Amino acid sequence: MKILRRSFFARDTDLVAQELLGKIIVREVDGHILKARIVETEAYLGINDPSSHAYGGMRVRNAPMYGQVGHAYVYFTYGMYYCLNFVSRNLKDPAGGVLIRAVEPLEGIEYMEQRRYKNTTHGLTNGPGKLTQALAITKELNTHDVTKKGVLFVIDAPEIAKKDIMISARIGISKAVDEPLRFYIKDNAWVSKK
Repeated sequence: MKILRRSFFARDTDLVAQELLGKIIVREVDGHILKARIVETEAYLGINDPSSHAYGGMRVRNAPMYGQVGHAYVYFTYGMYYCLNFVSRNLKDPAGGVLIRAVEPLEGIEYMEQRRYKNTTHGLTNGPGKLTQALAITKELNTHDVTKKGVLFVIDAPEIAKKDIMISARIGISKAVDEPLRFYIKDNAWVSKK
């Protein structure tokens, strides 16, 4: 399969968030190849979205959201978890990104389980902090280009049918709480919350 091109990420953030569903994250770490299908995302629309890290202008922490599309934006939250985002936006917009909320493990599952302390249930990767633990994604991957083969990249996969894409409000935010910017694959067991 082909690695997603930069042009894939250079479109409206909410469209990219929907079309990332079904695509496959590849992570190479400690001699292991890990693969996981993206099953849940959230769009953060940039400077006009009060829930986006880009809201209020560029700062040191959120600078990657203003950078080149197709790069990772990894940040630490709640003092204990990393979250993985892909910088994605229509290039007329100054900032934007898609949070990867949940993935379905496909390859390297034993290694993921070790990283998640033998969690073999659907709790292995059904949340943004869980999936970064399982895939060994840390701040070192902040700004990493995911459109090139390396330690972290995203490969294409068949598009998910529109009828199988569910839309809801985003989770765990306090502003713009009703915006329908969370997308997930219907009936997928690895989605964080139904």
